[in-house]
Amino acid sequence: MNTKDDRLPKLIGIKEAAEMLSVHPATLRRWDKEDKLKPIIISKRGDRRYRLEDIIKFIKNENK
Repeated sequence: MNTKDDRLPKLIGIKEAAEMLSVHPATLRRWDKEDKLKPIIISKRGDRRYRLEDIIKFIKNENK
């Protein structure tokens, strides 16, 4: 049985995403400006979250 939470994307913070990709968080911010990997902005302050599925796809595409 699917619940509403099963359909929501898993979001991770910039630090965790940077660790998964072995890059500095500043690199992720630069990639955002370059449209290489887009985050979801979750606050007026500009806090970023990344979809786990997007990070996994990015890793797979980089390793081709």
